[in-house]
Amino acid sequence: MKMPGVWMSVAVFVIGAAFLVEAARISQAAQAAGPMAVHEAVPAAKVEHDLPALDAVIAPDAKVEKVATGFIWTEGPMWHKGALWFSDLSGNDMYSLSPDGKLTVLLEHAGGLQSFPAGSYGGSNAMVADKDGTVLMMQHGMRRIVRLDAKMDVAVFLDKYQGQPFNSPNDLVFAPDGALYFTDPPYGFYDASAPDKDLDKDPRHAIKFNGVYRYKDGNLTAIITDLSRPNGLAFSRDGKAFYVANSANPPALYKYDVKPDGSVANRQVFADFSKVPGAGTPDGMKLDSKGNIWSCGPGGFYIYSPDGKLIGKIDLPEVTSNIAWGGEDGRTAYITAATSVYKLQLKIPGQLPVYH
Repeated sequence: MKMPGVWMSVAVFVIGAAFLVEAARISQAAQAAGPMAVHEAVPAAKVEHDLPALDAVIAPDAKVEKVATGFIWTEGPMWHKGALWFSDLSGNDMYSLSPDGKLTVLLEHAGGLQSFPAGSYGGSNAMVADKDGTVLMMQHGMRRIVRLDAKMDVAVFLDKYQGQPFNSPNDLVFAPDGALYFTDPPYGFYDASAPDKDLDKDPRHAIKFNGVYRYKDGNLTAIITDLSRPNGLAFSRDGKAFYVANSANPPALYKYDVKPDGSVANRQVFADFSKVPGAGTPDGMKLDSKGNIWSCGPGGFYIYSPDGKLIGKIDLPEVTSNIAWGGEDGRTAYITAATSVYKLQLKIPGQLPVYH
């Protein structure tokens, strides 16, 4: 039903407010219990099949399960060594979750700081396996990318651009040619006691843009400098298309053409979330083996065909942050969302990372 503008605005506000109230209730209950593995049905979650194409990706009767909860803000999931690795960005610990439900703390003070203000984002974030089997991880607290070896020892990988410290490296991905791409928004400067602070004016913001970078053969290049909040990243399988989630001003997914030298051109708006109601924003994203793009957005995860058609959505009761393909065959989607981790079985595998 089509509503007049004012009533549509009221409806959007009411729906958004109700979502935030429910999310707050879930958050309080989860954190009170502390981190734990669970195996729970999620009645509030559902999969919307907007187009028949989604039936080949997710079975119509597939159900979302909650597999871990009790965190402050989960992020950066990665399937590694037969388990899901993920971060608690505000809790400052990094975890693994085995298929049989064993939750293990892999690294304490994962963001590099012993402590930081409650509600801030000073922990670890995204991770990716490198070709030698080590793991590259984002440390918001120390504003750098580090390498984790088999003993979980930490070594600095990248921490500056042209002599200036990064803002707070967020997400990263290897391109098919082996180059590393990553985003550097200012979310690590967030202070829960001053939620309306302009992060771009924080005195620590030494690099005067929020960039997307490319690193290969010792050369670090800022390839995108005109996005307000670059966040999640993904490549098409052939490496010719590069997707960037911009979380705000405006919230959107952008698609770029990748040039032979690894730089990008011809920015296109792939999905515009500026008028989509609900809590949440474009954040982490991945592609599946059919080339569909899965992106965080208001109310859950949005699934687009390679030509930009919305084929479905996963509604969740918490704000989503990222996704990883797991299981032995890559047919399990693990979703990090505020205090919890969810999973959903797929009919097809995800597009696996370059090194896995």
